[in-house]
Amino acid sequence: MTSKDRWIDEGMAVLREQGIDGVRVDRIAVRLGLTKGSFNHHFRGVGEYHRALLQRYERESVAMAERAVSQLADLSPQDALVALPAYVSFDARSEAAIRGWAFQDDEARAVLERVDELRLHTLIGLWRNVVADSTQARSAAMVPYLVMIGATVALPTPTDAEMRELFALLATLVPAVSA
Repeated sequence: MTSKDRWIDEGMAVLREQGIDGVRVDRIAVRLGLTKGSFNHHFRGVGEYHRALLQRYERESVAMAERAVSQLADLSPQDALVALPAYVSFDARSEAAIRGWAFQDDEARAVLERVDELRLHTLIGLWRNVVADSTQARSAAMVPYLVMIGATVALPTPTDAEMRELFALLATLVPAVSA
């Protein structure tokens, strides 16, 4: 692993733990046992470092959505909803930190909007197999989407088992929506 990757990994960990205000080069350097010179070797300032963190978040989110689409493609919509948490599980603290950051930074907001639109588009794709009307498919997709987003900021954070149970319950609504 390169020292640049270490900087990004540690920045993501600090973002998760402390939010964007905790992402300070001097503190991260100490945590890594590296110098600020190492930081300056890889990044042209804090703005570029923040962009690298956002790029990592977006890249991992896109990969997760693509993985979900490929794994769920052959399942019925009900089975796909039940299986969804295994493929799109969120780290609640990271998601909350990114969402908090997006409220104060236009670049973070733009990344989060792209990620959320991709997530919603993925869910709409599942629902298009159940309902022909695109408006109804979007409305139906909003339910699990908002459940996932809400779970990332809820305290206490729902456990993985609770999320699986919740999505199993949501799956029971599929026949009602398609009727």
